[in-house]
Amino acid sequence: MSGPASLGAESGSASTDLVRAVAAAFAVDGPLAAHDPHFLPREPQDAMARRVAEALERREVLVVEAGTGVGKTYAYLVPLLLSDRRALVSTATKSLQDQLFLRDLPHLVQALGLPLRLALLKGRSSYLCRHRLQLAVVEGRLPDRLSALALQRVAAWAQGTASGDLAEVAGLDDRSPVIPLVTSTRDNCLGSDCPEFRACHVVAARREAMAADIVVVNHHLFFADLVLRDSGVAELLPTVDAAVFDEAHQLVEAGVQFLGTTLATGAAIDFGRDLLAAGLRHARGLQPWTERQSAVERAARELRLACAGPLREIRGLLKLHWGERAAQGELVAPLQALAAALESAGQAAAVVTDAAPDFGRLEQRARQLASLAQGFAGPPAEGKVRWIDLSPQQARLVESPLDVREALAEQRQSGPRSWIFTSATLGAEPTLAWFTVPTGLEDAARLVVGSPFDYPRHARIWIPRPFPKPNDASHPAAVGALAARLASELGGRTFVLTTTLRVLPAIADALRAAAPQLTVLVQGTEPRRTLLTRFGQGLHAVLVGSQTFWEGIDVPGDALQCVVIDKLPFPPPNDPLVQARVRALRAAGRDPFEEYFVAEAAVSLKQGAGRLIRTETDRGLLVLCDPRAAQMGYGRRLLAALPPMSPLAAEDNAVGWLRELAAAH
Repeated sequence: MSGPASLGAESGSASTDLVRAVAAAFAVDGPLAAHDPHFLPREPQDAMARRVAEALERREVLVVEAGTGVGKTYAYLVPLLLSDRRALVSTATKSLQDQLFLRDLPHLVQALGLPLRLALLKGRSSYLCRHRLQLAVVEGRLPDRLSALALQRVAAWAQGTASGDLAEVAGLDDRSPVIPLVTSTRDNCLGSDCPEFRACHVVAARREAMAADIVVVNHHLFFADLVLRDSGVAELLPTVDAAVFDEAHQLVEAGVQFLGTTLATGAAIDFGRDLLAAGLRHARGLQPWTERQSAVERAARELRLACAGPLREIRGLLKLHWGERAAQGELVAPLQALAAALESAGQAAAVVTDAAPDFGRLEQRARQLASLAQGFAGPPAEGKVRWIDLSPQQARLVESPLDVREALAEQRQSGPRSWIFTSATLGAEPTLAWFTVPTGLEDAARLVVGSPFDYPRHARIWIPRPFPKPNDASHPAAVGALAARLASELGGRTFVLTTTLRVLPAIADALRAAAPQLTVLVQGTEPRRTLLTRFGQGLHAVLVGSQTFWEGIDVPGDALQCVVIDKLPFPPPNDPLVQARVRALRAAGRDPFEEYFVAEAAVSLKQGAGRLIRTETDRGLLVLCDPRAAQMGYGRRLLAALPPMSPLAAEDNAVGWLRELAAAH
């Protein structure tokens, strides 16, 4: 257990009204304890809440790393709610948004007795578009029977929903092909010309957000709207007194993805199909709609093939270097062909704009997509990096900045307000430079609040030696066999976290072979939520997962007591963004390995290890199957970033600890 450490601007000692109100709220006889019989005051939580209250009073920029178990959500929400300040709260994902809006905020508002208005704001793709639902039902453009059934469920739900949030539809997968058919985009939205404009859920959500005291958004929406000004965040931000970013360790990657420029072949194909549908519906025979649509779709598919190059069978998502495909000009002709097809399609729409409002929007979409295609046919902008995201369905051409310094600096200068950034993991060094440098927050006040959990007593860490090196062909099978031995002692209750998707099958196969009595759940075979539900049912299960299981997963208690990590999670050296950052560091005379690779690995390792101990009474074993952690100098730095778990020397010790845990289960 470690106490709080302040850095940067000093915390003042003078107690303000807000600081006193926050202290009273968290007191043993305060409203939180009265409302929840399980609430217990925690000194680290009190320290964080007090510092957040001071930052709100002073309109400061504050960065807080709060270890697992601090209760950081309440530590920033309580001061925010008591401050009587209008605020924007951003978190990493839509599911975390729902958790804040549906659970944490209502609970606190009720406990504190505050008459506050709360609002949830998501992107367009989260809300039903009634107009497009009607078109989808009439046109029936569905790939299979399951999609048809999903559309029926959406249509039935649409009759009674107040919010239009598709998260309410039971059993609707985020990847369902129905979702693009029943939601709008910035490009295809008809705005005030839409026949369903008065009942528009997107407009209603924005209206509620502008009237609310606390608005919950997500990082992707925040950055995307700074560029597109399409979801209401850009209008909302100047009206708030405070902006809070939870799970702030994901802020830079979200910003890099959404501050950039993207051309997706899928967007071009969708445009072509929308053009054809509108043409046949409103202006049949006035233009060669089928010819125009076919030309756009053919050009988009040719561009995807050019991006894929010699690659034919593609599973999942591949990130390709721009230079791999563009160095010899292989992409110029397909991009120009796509631009030409889009321009012809746009001209066809322009001729019949009087026929329906759809055609004006379609003309704009064609011009915007053609402009993007022409732009990507030329050289990258200075200071930007380009890459290609290639999937079985489409290619996405992306040009983006390497960090979010400029974007955040612009917003901070737009007016006086408090900015609070918090996460359980913001770096491996006391200065939190891993986070503050790429965000341009070197001038922020900083606070590091350690976890209240007793790691030395409750957690053990073991690095198996001897063990195959990570680049050895036998390494995945060795990880699977070891995980099988350990999980067998517990009767399951084990996570195996891998740094790449590529090794999942080999590890899973080795696990099944060595422990056929266990249920092996593997990422990608079922939706994540289903896998976690099955794992939590105590079915002697081992879950094997990659990046999406390294963070944001909360399995408290005895259900998870062993976490096996296959190797040190260094960034992939062939990733285009990674290589661009390495080049930038070298150009500045800095050491990319120490300042980037080791720092990134330390943060990822902390995230993965954080799955193990989730409450004060949890106990468990962390296994790191990478001899480099014990043999190399940087290994000591990485291990020092972890909570202070007690080390074990050999497999016998690890098995003994697991048997002790199993006996207490």
